[in-house]
Amino acid sequence: MTKVKKQSLIVAIVISVILIADQSLKIWVKTHMQIGEEIPLIGSWCRLHFVENVGMAFGMAFGGSVGKLLLTLFRIVASAAVMWAIVHYIRKGAKTLLIVSLALIFVGAVGNLIDCCFYGLVFSESYFSVARLFPTEGGYAPFLYGRVVDMFYFPLFHFRWPEWMPFVGGSYYEFFNAIFNIADASITVGIFTLLIHYLAASRTEKNQ
Repeated sequence: MTKVKKQSLIVAIVISVILIADQSLKIWVKTHMQIGEEIPLIGSWCRLHFVENVGMAFGMAFGGSVGKLLLTLFRIVASAAVMWAIVHYIRKGAKTLLIVSLALIFVGAVGNLIDCCFYGLVFSESYFSVARLFPTEGGYAPFLYGRVVDMFYFPLFHFRWPEWMPFVGGSYYEFFNAIFNIADASITVGIFTLLIHYLAASRTEKNQ
């Protein structure tokens, strides 16, 4: 098997596995949980906590309905650009770590893009009951305005700041309170491994 075919197969496997896992879990959460509902996985620090967001990764919001549309369109353009980069670097004979990093970023972006484009069309609301797939009355939002399903919640520890502390005294603090999904995690891992690739390449160049 040539390097091009081997890397193409690796990319196909990475994209398929992560996309299937991401969408399967999101569909299960949508059809079994209401927004705000929580299922403990490991004690109180590892939970499934169902939320939906209209913005970026880890629940960050962005500019209302206009911002939502712009963000969805940006995701489409960015996904196409990353796919082009994957094809380009495979043909160029780049290292597999770079290709896999880009594949992780691509599939994460596409995973959340599917929510934005289609979930509003095919699901009913999740606020007062478990969502129904393909409701007869139609979905909860038009094309491109769906909300991203998030569920992983890992509040590793929490405490209340002492009253004498300036600015934050008496306030509640929770470490890592972001709620995310498999697609978000894929993007994060992809960016991290991409940095590792470029740091390693930079160090190799300096030592030559």
